Amino acid sequence: MRKKRDYSLEVVDKLRGTQHIEHTIAQDMAKKMRMLLATNPYIHTFGAYNGQQAVQHVKAGLQAIYCSGWQVAAAANSSNEVYPDQSLYPVDSVPAVVRNINNAFRRQDQIEYAETGRGFSFAPIIADAEAGFGGVLNSYELARNLIESGAAGVHFEDQLASAKKCGHLGGKVLIPLSDAIRNLNAARLAADVAGTETLVVARTDAESARLLSSDHCSFDTKWIKRFKQGSGGSVKSRTSDGFWEIEGGLEMGCERGAAYAEYADLVWCETSTPSLKDAKRFSDAVKGSCPDAMLAYNCSPSFNWRQSIPGDQELQDFQMELGRMGFKFQFITLAGFHSTNYGVFNFARQYKDRGMFAYAQLQEAEFAAEQFGYTATRHQREVGVGYFDEITKALGSSTEALKDSTEAEQF
Repeated sequence: MRKKRDYSLEVVDKLRGTQHIEHTIAQDMAKKMRMLLATNPYIHTFGAYNGQQAVQHVKAGLQAIYCSGWQVAAAANSSNEVYPDQSLYPVDSVPAVVRNINNAFRRQDQIEYAETGRGFSFAPIIADAEAGFGGVLNSYELARNLIESGAAGVHFEDQLASAKKCGHLGGKVLIPLSDAIRNLNAARLAADVAGTETLVVARTDAESARLLSSDHCSFDTKWIKRFKQGSGGSVKSRTSDGFWEIEGGLEMGCERGAAYAEYADLVWCETSTPSLKDAKRFSDAVKGSCPDAMLAYNCSPSFNWRQSIPGDQELQDFQMELGRMGFKFQFITLAGFHSTNYGVFNFARQYKDRGMFAYAQLQEAEFAAEQFGYTATRHQREVGVGYFDEITKALGSSTEALKDSTEAEQF
């Protein structure tokens, strides 16, 4: 179903200019992601924040990549700082990570095609555009840059950009519904001007947000808290810094999700717990308004999963149950951060006590994983030494690198 746009196609033509650049990876991956969503009960993945992580996603069998702003803030932003998820990092950071991931896919494709003639399967990337880093122009430019980096989809949340927080932190400030819809239109306009079928993903933080930046949108009026004043009158409740206090809650999230479904390809409500009951309520509300809507779900590391869902079978079935409700894209936002930190910590602890025996065990585990498609054991080959040897030979040089390497002799 074609999604709603609050602008005309004439505007798109006017904004394109005379030289149209084809964004091949973005378009191919957008089409691939749409096909995956249409032909699978659901697509599940987790957050990657560099190209090597994303390559391992694909080699292990995952079909899509999620690029989390939280992880970029913590470990991969262009200012080389460590930040919490509060939009403190430079706006070019996520586009740079998306570009890095696609460059890693491209190198793997070059390596495998040179070796086997088959190539490597790129995975579509859904990228976090946070709250847009400003107003509609900022949202448009961020979406444009993500498309130029090769993102298949972009997601925007309905928080105030200047006060943006991780969805599982306090102090979140929602923007009016009409402003959030403008940001979704900005992302769609960027895709239309670029000539790509980029997926636009809308996230609402209404379930746990308790502040609203402005009361100008009539849709939001009923959610604003009021307190009694004088004889029978009441006034809207406001904070010392000018934000309106709201009730928030899942019902508000459901209403916002239904409104966003007209404009977005996927709709997601950030939640406080992994609850199938709440997921069903959100699904019913959105699909009741827009039956063809596809939903997304954050299987967040901010949840204590075993505490919330004690049973092994229930944990194994959780995503399947979500898929039956229409949650077509499911992801663990920060699993790249957690698996990398735990993996390095665990090896460092063993290496401290056992020295090279610990590293030999790591190598043995890598060798054992090769039967499942793991290839990074041979690290020189993994990063393209053999590929660049082909260039060396084509240019008539005798300085091939891999032929007489220790990797060729011992692996």
